[in-house]
Amino acid sequence: MRTVCVDDIIEAVERLCQEANYNLNDDIKNGLEKGARQEVSESGKEILTHIIENADIARRERMAICQDTGMAVVFLDIGQDVHIAGGSLTDAINEGVRRGYDKGYLRKSVVKDPVFERVNTMDNTPAVIHYNIVDGDRIKITVAPKGFGSENMSELKMLTPSEGIDGVKRFIIETVDKAGPNPCPPVIVGVGIGGTMEKAALLAKKALLRPIDERSCEPRIKELELELLESINRLGIGPAGLGGRVTALGVNVEVFPTHIAGLPVAVNISCHVTRHSQTVI
Repeated sequence: MRTVCVDDIIEAVERLCQEANYNLNDDIKNGLEKGARQEVSESGKEILTHIIENADIARRERMAICQDTGMAVVFLDIGQDVHIAGGSLTDAINEGVRRGYDKGYLRKSVVKDPVFERVNTMDNTPAVIHYNIVDGDRIKITVAPKGFGSENMSELKMLTPSEGIDGVKRFIIETVDKAGPNPCPPVIVGVGIGGTMEKAALLAKKALLRPIDERSCEPRIKELELELLESINRLGIGPAGLGGRVTALGVNVEVFPTHIAGLPVAVNISCHVTRHSQTVI
């Protein structure tokens, strides 16, 4: 049994909140540079060039890539041989978010009551936390701030098994098409297929964490990812929704077994930033 102090968790989450908001991930930057070379629209090329320049400034000056610094989504892979000492794990995560957003001068965007009062909590907490118990004696922490320009464009649908793969493709492409310019394209599309309603949504969110240059290790899913990316980029939405070839930088699909009577599909759209940073304690 290995003991991890909550103070170490707080410090890690604080740092990850800032790193995720300041630093564009290398796979995404590479994808933007590739997109700028492939884009046929002159305005699209210019937009992609400005996006890359903006990311370089944010990294250099340690400032937010985007003014919407998101709601903090935190994934925890907790080794079953870890003992948390010194306080509550959930409280530690939220304290890390609180400090990270305050010290990092990041916008606080969380409201306590989602329907009636909508009063800002003033510290970007609580975070959305997903816990996963794994083998070992380490804790992997991934912080993925999610802006809501793209989150609002995400959808979930309970398809019938008879709709099959064609129905899955149609739903995904229609969701991106309907989103249009709203999620700040070029986008990254996370897709979850299978499980139950909430499992499909979680799969789609986790799919966004996979680098966009890493395809699924399952051949049929890899083929589906490539086909969907090609189809989405034929929609003509383009960078910032002003037309062009580069509507999406990547499509990541995750699957899970499901019930004989169901075919849940979730589409989690993310903007070109798709922030996430992780560490292992």
